Amino acid sequence: MPNISSTEQTLREDLAAAYRLMAHFNMTDLVYTHLSMRLPGDDHRFLVNPYGLLFEEITASSLVVVDADGQPKQETSWPVNPAGFVIHSAVHRSRPDAACVMHTHTVPGMVVAAQDTNILPLNQINIEFYGSVGFHPYEGIAADDNLSERERLVRDLGINSALILQNHGLLTVGETVARAFYRMYYLEQACRIQIAAQATGVPLYTPSEDKILRTKKQFDEDPDQGRMIWAALKRKLDREQPDYKM
Repeated sequence: MPNISSTEQTLREDLAAAYRLMAHFNMTDLVYTHLSMRLPGDDHRFLVNPYGLLFEEITASSLVVVDADGQPKQETSWPVNPAGFVIHSAVHRSRPDAACVMHTHTVPGMVVAAQDTNILPLNQINIEFYGSVGFHPYEGIAADDNLSERERLVRDLGINSALILQNHGLLTVGETVARAFYRMYYLEQACRIQIAAQATGVPLYTPSEDKILRTKKQFDEDPDQGRMIWAALKRKLDREQPDYKM
């Protein structure tokens, strides 16, 4: 694309990579849900998917720049879904550290979102999210005419890195695309583990509080924070789907 800085091009490639990986890991809802990334600057611009493309079709150049209300700030032949951007805009506006926001409607995520509980510490993966996942009660389909829900959504997310949208789906945030994707991938895994364990019908074992807190601290102090995984996944895309950079 003309007049694109090297920084924006890198962000476009990372976000396009995340869309392709969501498709690869079967974490899409056809053309619905969004992954968004804040662009540098003070004018509140974000990259988001063009409405109507499958995630497997997303490329760096097809991503659309929108303002905080989801309105296109560039020429595009594809529509943008402003109502679908309500959740993202609320988080981006309130959390400077949430440069990237990811929202999914996967079956495991929606099953856990249908439960009146949070992520249970049933496994080491689940424990990484202990005390770090907010819970937002269902209010209907997110729409741009319900501005008050934005305030409640931001309140329920708080300082957490993830959010369960009751009767809806999952959301993660990150300082980078890599970090947000890492959190979403493993939050999805935590949901899979939780519903699989519950389906056995046998009593479930929960580690002691001190063991949970020790494990959580070990995760939080990991200096890698998903960077190694992200680099490996991008190498996979470079081999198998190099057109994501186009």
